[in-house]
Amino acid sequence: MSDVTATRPTMSIGGLWAGYQRWPGWLQNLTNATLGMGILLFVWWIGGLLIASNPDTQAFANFAPGPTFQALWYLIETGSIWETIYSSLYRIMIGLFWGIVIGVPTGILVGYFLMVRQIANMPFQFLRMISPLAWMPIAVLAFETWDAAIIFLLVMATVWPIVFGTAHGVQRIDPNWFQVAKNLGADGYQMLRRVILPAIAQDVFAGIRLAIGVAWVVLVPAEYLGVTSGLGYAINDARDTLDYDTLAAIVVVIGLIGYLLDATAVALIKRYSWRVE
Repeated sequence: MSDVTATRPTMSIGGLWAGYQRWPGWLQNLTNATLGMGILLFVWWIGGLLIASNPDTQAFANFAPGPTFQALWYLIETGSIWETIYSSLYRIMIGLFWGIVIGVPTGILVGYFLMVRQIANMPFQFLRMISPLAWMPIAVLAFETWDAAIIFLLVMATVWPIVFGTAHGVQRIDPNWFQVAKNLGADGYQMLRRVILPAIAQDVFAGIRLAIGVAWVVLVPAEYLGVTSGLGYAINDARDTLDYDTLAAIVVVIGLIGYLLDATAVALIKRYSWRVE
């Protein structure tokens, strides 16, 4: 009887990778997101163990994932988180609205007219590099209410990415398009509506995406002002009362809402992208 050697198939890393690449795109994205968040939670959990095991930092042990998610569930169950979220989203949306109202027309002027761009470039770059929070003392003096002062700070955070994104989009438009539109008898309004706005939509939404990111970062310290609502106020209040699990839960909420806002902006950019995959 002859010996028969049975060969067992071996799975290499290359084979696993090739199999992974054959998965549907949505499944790959879900797997990547799950793996990334799993790593983040693991690092967070390890950090919580290290904090709890150190006598000098035991007071901050509630920053760990377990207490944080318990506090988050309590905030959701009692409904106290929704008013906090609403207050912050209201301020962000009003600030973003005025940033768009000011930024898009200004960006079109800067991008379309060479003289305006040359005159405005240096002062706009100067103002852009000033931290929005640096305007806080002026905002407190200039506005009657704390809400108005915070919204002003958010406008200063959102307007510059929108201005420069819009101007960049206008500068990218093929000059022949304007010539064709003029030859077809387009007036200024039709030029704006039919040529400029469709052409710059992707750049405008890209600027809005950057503006949302900056405004969301500015929001928390801005809400340290005299308001008694909002995510920034909730963090400040939790810090003062040493309620660290609630503080960490608010941080999770801020990250989640910020991610959803950014994802919305990305969806709008893809919607108005001229590239066809």
